[in-house]
Amino acid sequence: MRVLVAGATGVLGRALLPLLRERGHDVVPLGVDLLDRAAVLDAVRSAAPDVVVHQASALRHPRAFEQTALLRTIGTDTLLATGVRLVAHSIAFATAPAGDAVLDEDAPLYLDAPDAGWATTTAAVATLEAATLAASGTVLRLGVLCGPGTQYAADGAIGAALARGRYRRPEGADGVTSFVHAEDAARATVLAVETAVPGTFNITDDSPAVAAEWLPGLAALLGGPPPRTIPADMAERLLGWFPVHQLTRLRGASNDRARQALGWKPRYPDWRSAGPPG
Repeated sequence: MRVLVAGATGVLGRALLPLLRERGHDVVPLGVDLLDRAAVLDAVRSAAPDVVVHQASALRHPRAFEQTALLRTIGTDTLLATGVRLVAHSIAFATAPAGDAVLDEDAPLYLDAPDAGWATTTAAVATLEAATLAASGTVLRLGVLCGPGTQYAADGAIGAALARGRYRRPEGADGVTSFVHAEDAARATVLAVETAVPGTFNITDDSPAVAAEWLPGLAALLGGPPPRTIPADMAERLLGWFPVHQLTRLRGASNDRARQALGWKPRYPDWRSAGPPG
């Protein structure tokens, strides 16, 4: 198949493009601004792909929440306007912090989050998912990315802070994070491209992890001391809203549906299995 990839240069792109080529697919990176509708439509017409993978984000942008939200709304609308089948990346950690510790794809999104940036993110996720599903596309809700090139690697923001003993954890760090290695996310994307199964699927590892366990564990793998604990009433001021949400309130995500419908399973079943982060 001919596969056009929006977001081909990041961590996920570097993992995905070689896998697609190994499987014999003709890969075309989208080389224009996804928010430039005319340029995108021209590029897609020129490439004539059988499927489009939308994994574009703007996490390094100064206004990351707002810019990524535009890519998920305006960008998705433009890609769908081409009429080409879409495989779109979403996130598995946008669910509301209610109910069981581990949730499936039917759990509601956190649309009423008290933080403006996160409310913008979840609203954009909801728009992307609804539009993709309405066009019989495939939505892959990725867990928190780990592995080389991510913020949890030794040279990433969180990894480096843990290694140097500079990361803090709030009291009651019982939030649950479902990680996914970038290579596993790429493998799931290849399967979604090849199987054309519509629906929404969590792409996460097998072992949702409580922050009180994975934070000191990752610090140890990186050669750092256990993170110091700070009082809950100081946490948001010192760490920011989302880190506190992740570490204290977040729910994990079940990958059962992806296993059954896509025939996918992670090669890295938990955050420890890849060994010391590179």
